Amino acid sequence: MTELEQAEAAFAAARPRLFGIAYRMTGSVADAEDLVQEVWLRWQLADRESVLNPEAYLATAITRLAINESQTARARRETYVGPWLPEPIDTSADPQVGAEQGAVLELAVLMLLEKLTPTERAAYVLREAFDYPYREIAEIVQTSEVATRQLVSRARKHLADERKAPVERADQRKLLEAFVAAAQAGDLAGLEKLFAQDVVSYSDSNGAIRAAGRPLFGAASLARIFAGWAPGFWAGAQVDYVDANGLSAVRLRKDENTYAVITVTASADGIDQVMWLVNPDKLKAFG
Repeated sequence: MTELEQAEAAFAAARPRLFGIAYRMTGSVADAEDLVQEVWLRWQLADRESVLNPEAYLATAITRLAINESQTARARRETYVGPWLPEPIDTSADPQVGAEQGAVLELAVLMLLEKLTPTERAAYVLREAFDYPYREIAEIVQTSEVATRQLVSRARKHLADERKAPVERADQRKLLEAFVAAAQAGDLAGLEKLFAQDVVSYSDSNGAIRAAGRPLFGAASLARIFAGWAPGFWAGAQVDYVDANGLSAVRLRKDENTYAVITVTASADGIDQVMWLVNPDKLKAFG
């Protein structure tokens, strides 16, 4: 095997993890793929003979690039039209993500990670999703091991404070099915019964189609709104259940064109989040 073939083999072996890190850091498939490509270019130009651990070198490169990308992405999202949601991935079919642990992958978790600093997010992702030792994370994010433990601890606390304990996946699927049935039927009472009192709905369209331009709150209010949408939004839809970021979701199609992916999160109180992905640019994995 030539030296270049060895380099290609090392990169190919690390690629699923590189994508997994970048996706969890950015919430964007396109951005993650761009970062992976940038790391490949850097790897080709690197002094590879001096690299003792290619996997560690590549993980460091992707994480530092993702930290920089996270900082610029926040500025770009200031001009985003309406709520921003992470781009969903098909976890039943995507080998790049399926090859790694499913932790830190749900859309609701990725949304919460947006509130962390990029370095906190990187430390949390490396520890919780990929089980990196604190010493290695400290080297990657260029801080001390003590500071790294603090970064991960703060991130854990933030997620624990912001998120109710989720139901099991089977129960999430049952609640999603019940929500779809009630929403299609315009069943106001049925919808309200499914919701936690503090339920919130996010619609991500970036202005591409008509959608709520801000988060919507409250069980009674959302039940009225969703029941009112029933005649138009669901009419003629082909409804398929899919895997999006490790949880059940619904894909809606008309004439074989996907126009929405919808999922819910739930706690013991009922459905506490409804996420409507209707931005065509974020539906490519389910097209």
